[in-house]
Amino acid sequence: MNDASAPYLGLISGTSADSIDAVLVSFSRSVPQLLASHALPWPPTLRDRMLALAQGEAALDVDAFGRLDVEIGCCFADAALQLLEQSGTAAQDVRAIGSHGQTLRHRPTGAYPFTLQLGDPSVIAERCRIDVVADFRRADIAAGGQGAPLLPALHAMLLGRPGFARVVLNLGGIANITVLGSDGSVRGFDTGPANGLLDAWCQRHRGEPFDRDGAFASSGHVSPGLLDAMLTDSYFALPPPKSTGREHFHLDWLATHAQLAALTPADVQATLLELTARSVVTAITQQAPTAEEILVCGGGVHNVALMRRLGELLAPRIVLSTSRYGIDPDFLEATAFAWLARRRLLGLPGNLPAVTGAVGPRVLGAIYSAPAPDSPNRILSGAS
Repeated sequence: MNDASAPYLGLISGTSADSIDAVLVSFSRSVPQLLASHALPWPPTLRDRMLALAQGEAALDVDAFGRLDVEIGCCFADAALQLLEQSGTAAQDVRAIGSHGQTLRHRPTGAYPFTLQLGDPSVIAERCRIDVVADFRRADIAAGGQGAPLLPALHAMLLGRPGFARVVLNLGGIANITVLGSDGSVRGFDTGPANGLLDAWCQRHRGEPFDRDGAFASSGHVSPGLLDAMLTDSYFALPPPKSTGREHFHLDWLATHAQLAALTPADVQATLLELTARSVVTAITQQAPTAEEILVCGGGVHNVALMRRLGELLAPRIVLSTSRYGIDPDFLEATAFAWLARRRLLGLPGNLPAVTGAVGPRVLGAIYSAPAPDSPNRILSGAS
């Protein structure tokens, strides 16, 4: 198959775990072209189980772990197959799938650092009949890196501009920034919580999976006491490279703050939004003082209240969606894993040591081959 013309398929479910994002991407031009996209919501019961595990709220024995890995893999395959059907694309016309999986735990520091993403790639390859590249983060961690973030290299390709400093801000479950220097340098790291805490608090008190337009937060008032207490968390003071996830910033972490008891749910939501905004702004101010534009992607770009607050705190810098430059903010991460899959098949590095802290560039991901075209196909159903 001609790599220059065959599209790649990218799959990811981010820290928010709101859906599996699937994209079909062409690399026939100088920059990736998004051909088709699809978001498959998680079955609610499965999402609840995944979040409870990611936040350390539930235990998992080895048998349950194995079943969950396959169950998540089936859902990723469903997302890919639905995208192929909706776009009218034949499996044999796709060069490969890049599947990030669903992060269950991310522990990039300590004596034995690790990161763990579920979604059995062999199941995806079997059901989709397409080669799969997966397990992108562990090679970087083995080389002394954080394993995250992995998008800055693509951000630089798409949005870097010589002589012009920019920041790309991804507002997923966790917020991270890519600093694109005017000299061509690229740096990046996780700044702290974003949608993860906001969504979880909204779900608990409103029964809704996210705070639409930030309306719940806008109905409350920021608590300076709770905000200051949360900002004393040691993660915020760590220098980059650094990365984090739901295993650190979750509702049990929030519950450790005594100020919580005296506040209404709306006031807590307002304070969580301010926590996201303040931690992001501090990171940008410290690490990218000359940046003139802040380009936002991820689900948080749709939170009107959060975007407004970021604009206020970052003025006179310009804060705008990546859509202004023709890049869909909802599918940039999935596009990145299609891009990383291509780099794996070409034998090219996918990490940036200046971002992750790895000792050097590494080719990322492992290849899971699809069955031969004429072999029998075992049908595994997705989760219900």
